[in-house]
Amino acid sequence: MEEKIHTSIQYERELQDIKETLLYEGALVEHAIHRAMRSLLERDSDLARTVIAEDEKINALDEKIESACIRLLALRQPAARDLRFITTTIKVNGHLERMGDLAVNIANRALELNEVPPVKPYIDLPRMADLTREMVRESLDALVREDRDLAVAVRKKDEIVDNLNEQIFRELLTFMLEDSKTIHRALLITQISKSLERISDHAEGIAKMVIYMITGKIVRHRDPGEAI
Repeated sequence: MEEKIHTSIQYERELQDIKETLLYEGALVEHAIHRAMRSLLERDSDLARTVIAEDEKINALDEKIESACIRLLALRQPAARDLRFITTTIKVNGHLERMGDLAVNIANRALELNEVPPVKPYIDLPRMADLTREMVRESLDALVREDRDLAVAVRKKDEIVDNLNEQIFRELLTFMLEDSKTIHRALLITQISKSLERISDHAEGIAKMVIYMITGKIVRHRDPGEAI
């Protein structure tokens, strides 16, 4: 009996460790996005290089979380809700690692843009970045708190980010058509905007997985406003 209780306590600790490590990975990703955008807005190339160098930390956490989840699946054989949490965590972990790579993409584009005069003041891009970071944070909050309503709200924000991405592209297209000298710089900015849009897609992907974890219903092919 004592051994059973000990095993159960150890199992709960392992689950809690996975949750905490996942949240830490998410915090690093959010911080990477924030600093990558700061490196652009403040023309701080050293900060951009820091974002690129520190992506290794996110990659290491990605490997650690995946290994811990596989170990739990193999040795503990979890069932029902715990099984859904662990399988969801594996997918969420993959989303976070790819977000880290996209933050690196933004930092790399910032390095290039910091060497040339700006095409225009950055207005919509910071708004888009703030929304995207909110989505990352809230999708993970929804996971840990098992908050279906918050996950649904995250999904709805993705449409706002998509609209901002289109708006930025249309505006930059006007600049490129009016002055061919802006083409290269404008394309770099559209790549940053696209990276932010893809990060928001990954955050929405996490929100979909949270809804699955809570309800057992797969919603990845449903519109955000559709009843669950």
